[in-house]
Parts: sequence; structure tokens; C-alpha cells
Amino acid sequence: MSLNIKSLFEPDFERYDGVRRINIYALRLLFTLMLVFLGKDSWTHILSHETPWEPMEAMAWSIWAAYASLALLGLLHPVKMIPLLLLEIFYKVLWLLMVAYPLWSDNQLAGSSAEGMTYAFLWVILAIIAVPWGYVLRSYLMGRPRKLAA
Repeated sequence: MSLNIKSLFEPDFERYDGVRRINIYALRLLFTLMLVFLGKDSWTHILSHETPWEPMEAMAWSIWAAYASLALLGLLHPVKMIPLLLLEIFYKVLWLLMVAYPLWSDNQLAGSSAEGMTYAFLWVILAIIAVPWGYVLRSYLMGRPRKLAA
């Protein structure tokens, strides 16, 4: 099988509802990064935790562990798991606007407890780039019915 660069940018109606293969590869890369990095951190923290949990901390770690675990489904079915990335984009951008931006605009972000998370959350740009926004618009916002296979 030879690599055809042009085919990476053509919609794949047969397997991926018209999403370009380049987006499929980018989505799978994101799901892999989530599974490996977030999964390692969250599950290691959960499984090695020895003291009673604070409820809010436990909730955060549980959500991140579940999120990372669902990324495995994203590797297998990248288009079907786009809503997981939409959740990531929404919560990270919202947090950046609510927490990081006010601190940054007041020159208080550097050295604050939010600084590390801000740098981690700025990587959301990768998800924003990888998501096939035309597909999201057609499928989720306009409610276009899926084409039936012939």
C-alpha cells in the first residue's frame, strides 16, 4: 500500500462519515495522548492514594480517570467519540477564561497555584485543530441525517 498524501485531505464517506483521514489521524493521536498521559497520572494517583478522599478531589480524579479510559474508545471509534473532545475543549477553554485570563490580565498568573494547570490547559489548541468542525456543525448543530449505506 503506497502513501497518497492527497488522500489524507479527502473526505472519507465510506468509513468516517465524510471526515478527512488527516482529522482521523489527529483525533487518534489526541486520544492516545489522553489515554497515556492522563490515564497514567489519574490511575496512578487513584490506585496509590492511601488517606480518606476529599469529596471534590475524589470527583476530579474520578472524572479524569474515566475521561482517560474513554479515550480507548476514541482510538477505536474516533468519529463517534468526538463529543469527548468537545467536552475537553469546552471545560478547558471555560477554565482558561474564568481562572487563568483574569490572573494573567492582572499580572498574577506567574507563581500562582493556577500557573501549572494553565500551561497544561493551553494544549487544548491541539484538540481545537484536530476536531473536524464541519462535521460537528453538520452532525450536531444542524442535525443532518446520516447517509444510508448503499
